[in-house]
Amino acid sequence: MKKVVLLSLLCCSLFSCNKEQVSPNGKITLTYSNENQSHSFHLTYTDAQGKHDVLNLPAIGLLTADGGGKNLELKSISDAQAIHDEYIMLTGKREQCSNDANEYTYSFKDSLDRELRMVFRLYNDGVAFRYEIPELAETTIQEELTVYRIPEGKNRWIQTYDPGYEKFFPISTTGEDKKRQWGYPALIEASENVFALISEAGIEKMHSGSYLKNENEVTDYKVTLDKNEKPVSGHWFSPWRIVIIGSLADVVESTLITDVSSENRIGDTSWIQPGSVSWIYWAYNHGSNDYQIVKKYVDLAVELSLPYILIDAEWDEMSNGGTIEDAVRYAKERNVKPLIWYNSSTAWIKEWGAPGPHQRLNKPEDREKEFAWLEQMGVAGVKIDFFAGDLQETMEYYIDLMECAVKHKLLVNFHGATIPRGWQRTYPNLMTIEAVYGAEWYNNAPILTPRAAAHNATLPFTRNVIGPMDYTPCTFSDSQHPHITSHGHELALTVLFESALQHLADRPESYLAQPEEVKNFLSNLPTTWDDTRLVSGYPAEYVVMARQKDNQWYVGGLNGTDANKTINLDWSFLEDGNYRMTLFQDSGNSEEPWKIRQKEGKPTDFMKEMELLTRGGFVAVLEKL
Repeated sequence: MKKVVLLSLLCCSLFSCNKEQVSPNGKITLTYSNENQSHSFHLTYTDAQGKHDVLNLPAIGLLTADGGGKNLELKSISDAQAIHDEYIMLTGKREQCSNDANEYTYSFKDSLDRELRMVFRLYNDGVAFRYEIPELAETTIQEELTVYRIPEGKNRWIQTYDPGYEKFFPISTTGEDKKRQWGYPALIEASENVFALISEAGIEKMHSGSYLKNENEVTDYKVTLDKNEKPVSGHWFSPWRIVIIGSLADVVESTLITDVSSENRIGDTSWIQPGSVSWIYWAYNHGSNDYQIVKKYVDLAVELSLPYILIDAEWDEMSNGGTIEDAVRYAKERNVKPLIWYNSSTAWIKEWGAPGPHQRLNKPEDREKEFAWLEQMGVAGVKIDFFAGDLQETMEYYIDLMECAVKHKLLVNFHGATIPRGWQRTYPNLMTIEAVYGAEWYNNAPILTPRAAAHNATLPFTRNVIGPMDYTPCTFSDSQHPHITSHGHELALTVLFESALQHLADRPESYLAQPEEVKNFLSNLPTTWDDTRLVSGYPAEYVVMARQKDNQWYVGGLNGTDANKTINLDWSFLEDGNYRMTLFQDSGNSEEPWKIRQKEGKPTDFMKEMELLTRGGFVAVLEKL
């Protein structure tokens, strides 16, 4: 009998070593190996040029504080289970989302004779996997062992880890770094025209966030949990580990982050209205403690037909003729909906000189009282800033804030915060998240000025892939430190950077001095989209993207380099027929920086290429005739 059992286990091991699991379209394959008693997985991608190695996972598993997770032994691999999901997104790259996956479950036993499952979903545009423990006695999750192996010499764009995710994504071919700690998302060029973007999704209250660390081997990026001390029990599962795979277009257009996230938990969403926002901070490097300045930004919103104004930090100290109640009333009387700012009081606090208001949201009873007051006044949403990293208690706090905001019909914007991890599907009142080195940094240091063009042409391939990004774009004048990107470049950011609340950062007089066509564009700018396409581009060099709203396509392009660039334009995403195109280009003349014109016909006939000036850009709005 013992020989039969041994033979059965041996056959299972041999079978699993050679069995390839596949995505529905057959392009992505997953192969398991346990050479030298070490469990590992290998991902490949097949296109017209053949089969490409994408990524190795040379180590997997997790350890619990009760000693679980050691000496894993594979017991079974399930047959493929078909996953199909269709859902509606109020925000993001497209409204109608549809995805298919093949799900495979690898069941292991550890030294405690406890089952650990590794659930893989192979989608047509990537792979998601997570760990599950069906029956867990109360303990804490101590360590995750997952490793992504990224060979030296491969192009990669990864920011060094920062709890606010406000770093650049410079191109590199090595994992060498002083800290060797890296934040999501991580973009890797696996081979020519084949890319992989690594991130995570599906964070619940029982989870911390994670980041990547390659301190032991420069090629081996280990998933590293932030502080994770709350005991868990029962049917426990980890967040989803995400690898989006394919061409750059496959990566940019993917909705895999929300595909694996929990569906809408808030029910009725009819009160949720995305839109553009007039924003005070960038021009003054200060909050909203001056009532007269707040009124100027309300008046700007009226002039440009923007639905929102953000009343920023320090509103609890407002003077010069009015209070926060007066400011809210002034906005509402002019049909502008106010959003107001709060300090999360978890990271940068009052004792350290942080702006207020402070300590109004931390306790459940205080949060309920504050949000009820906002609802009674007619405030439409909150911007909450300065969060304390990715630790478990902070993740729980984020979710508590979103859930309480739903009760009082408040939109939510997280600043100084973690990256999107799919909450925008689960809690559709989450409109945007900062987690980006954005335009507000023109206030803080001269670093952004020479790097902005390349940085802006990298973000559509990295940070903005995973969810909304509150970059606070489109500044034609200068803040404390100048910008050297063109007017066309700045206007294009409003199309390229997806954010359901698009905070327009420039001062009122700058916007109002623009040509009527530019002001009309800003007045009618959508902030949510029916579809998104990458037309062409390469990180830091250039990018052209097209976003659809109703019967219009908005096309934005950036030159990320310090030289003029001519690019070919591929209009194959358009339906056949004639279009009316309004084109916003750089003139190259500092006195009259705009070249604005209209054309009618087939874009393939009259605009096959575009010349982009140094650090320049363009916007084209096309309406089907």
